[in-house]
Amino acid sequence: MANGLAERLLQRRESPHKASFLELFFDLAFIFALTRLSRALLDDPSLNGGFQVSLMLAALWWVWFVTAWSADWFDPRAPLIVALLLWVMFGGLLMAAAVPTVFDGHAMVFAVAYVAIHLGRAAMLIPALRGHPLQLRSLRVAVWFAISGVLWVVGAAVAPAQEVLWALALVMEYTLARVRWPFPWLGRSTWPELRVNGSHLSERYQQIFIIALGELILISGVTYSQSGLDRDSTVAFALAFATAVALARLYLVPAGGRLGARIEAEGPPGSKLTLMAGYLHLVMIAGVLATSVAMEMTIDDPGERDSGQLAVGVIGPALFLTARIRLAALVDGSRPWARLVGVPAIIVGGLASVQFSQLVSSAVVAGVLLLIVLLDAMPGLWRFISESAESDQPDQRRSG
Repeated sequence: MANGLAERLLQRRESPHKASFLELFFDLAFIFALTRLSRALLDDPSLNGGFQVSLMLAALWWVWFVTAWSADWFDPRAPLIVALLLWVMFGGLLMAAAVPTVFDGHAMVFAVAYVAIHLGRAAMLIPALRGHPLQLRSLRVAVWFAISGVLWVVGAAVAPAQEVLWALALVMEYTLARVRWPFPWLGRSTWPELRVNGSHLSERYQQIFIIALGELILISGVTYSQSGLDRDSTVAFALAFATAVALARLYLVPAGGRLGARIEAEGPPGSKLTLMAGYLHLVMIAGVLATSVAMEMTIDDPGERDSGQLAVGVIGPALFLTARIRLAALVDGSRPWARLVGVPAIIVGGLASVQFSQLVSSAVVAGVLLLIVLLDAMPGLWRFISESAESDQPDQRRSG
């Protein structure tokens, strides 16, 4: 039988709830992390630099995702959960602070903070859940995080193997979540044990995506304010704003508000959709991060020709659109043709502008995104016009 503490910690699954103030406060650590990651990618936009930033982003995202999933089960007002979220937030800040020098001497800070976050969460929850079925779920997850933690710490200590071991740890963690954390003698979690509140998780996804867009606007604004406010920088800043607006609209429409309802409609198997949505949001945020770096480079020096800017400027929106198309297909089966065509259009447009300045290449990408937004809206616009015309016809006959 579950102890009284476990019952006080858990929320009623059928009771919808909004993101708490503490959860939003926790997101501040992710804001800091995104700014550090964008700086790291700006300093080294090469293929190797992009891979290193991807590793760090995947680790930080896993901290956010697992925490958001855990917070969905527990009452955020409970003192233990407050302490848990503050613990994870502080660890996330340590990881973010180490980002610029993770591969130049401070890997151990990043790795130890990451492992401590996950094992510390388990150390708080497992005793509190004594006697409750969820204690076994938390134990399975903790055992696997302890195993992957060895890869994180050894990778930090052995620099030549760092990237390989960290990549292996991340692949293992992401895969284990998909197969529900199986472990000998402990079994594997059931989908009901992993069930989430669809409206809460959907809201959390939207909030963290807005934070990613906020990083794009923040960095663009700071860079523009330091640029001298000349004509070309002003145009580049306007393009950054237009790009952010386009990404926001493409995220929300279609199916942006239907993820939660779909998760709830599926019941316990909706946990699969929640997990896939988490993976796809990682890809979308990576796309926004790359786009942010490309816009910063453009605002800083609009007339320059830089292959690194072109690469991140094309890869970023393409990643975002690809993941967004996949998410829409999972939620309601839709595959908007404008977006399907938009991905190769961005790539072709970027390659066609390789001989031109950063300002031109950014304008091409922003133009394609805005065109996709316009084409997305056309079916609804035509439907509105046709319905309006049909409703006017009887009045016209009576007046005749």
